[in-house]
Amino acid sequence: MREFFQRLEDGSLVSIEVDMNAFGYSKSYPWLFSVFIKFDASDENAPQFEEFLETKESLIILLEHEEKAKYVGSRVVDGWSELYFYAKDSKSLDAQVSSVLTPSNYVYESSVVKDGRWDFHHKNLTPTELEECHIQSEKIIFLLEEEGDELEVPRIVEHYVSFDVPTQKNRFINTLDLEGFTFKDDISSEEFENGVALVKEHGVRSEDVKVVVEALFEKVKECQGYYEGWSTTLADKIN
Repeated sequence: MREFFQRLEDGSLVSIEVDMNAFGYSKSYPWLFSVFIKFDASDENAPQFEEFLETKESLIILLEHEEKAKYVGSRVVDGWSELYFYAKDSKSLDAQVSSVLTPSNYVYESSVVKDGRWDFHHKNLTPTELEECHIQSEKIIFLLEEEGDELEVPRIVEHYVSFDVPTQKNRFINTLDLEGFTFKDDISSEEFENGVALVKEHGVRSEDVKVVVEALFEKVKECQGYYEGWSTTLADKIN
């Protein structure tokens, strides 16, 4: 399952794609194979964008043939699309890449190094807990957009948090001092116990949600809790 998110690194915005299931086969693929292609894949309106995607998928299919390698994700940095694979061994990888990219006239570089612990993946591709929260937010926002929602319209949004033990939950509720947030209800589900529903009125554009989620996330972590996501209604469903 591929997920997409953005990360700020040294003042530059990096667009990242990651296979969230990659660690299921990490022990069998100790070689990190990197392919850097001179193409800004973060701009979907760029000329030849669709052509690049076709070339990228062709390369992935070729390298994953007979499970010799696994595509684990990509990073778009300073106009370069960096594709990353983990392979069973380092043989013939460059030749396979050349067979796809040379006829396409892309400027590219490739390299292979031993990375049995998948350190590169952990540091540069794996989303943090907060980044995973933003990934889930974008999915909700996408569904709202599909329904024609006016994202900038403020509405009541429910945010959910959970804790390992009741004392952590109670301490969080008793010290809640985030502007605009109010306690709504205790919640529990099969996924988590000791949950809390909070409400706040705000718009649901990406930038609005990101600010709200990051502020709440920080407070929840101070009480050793977990941010579990949010939900809301369409703007035209508001009374």
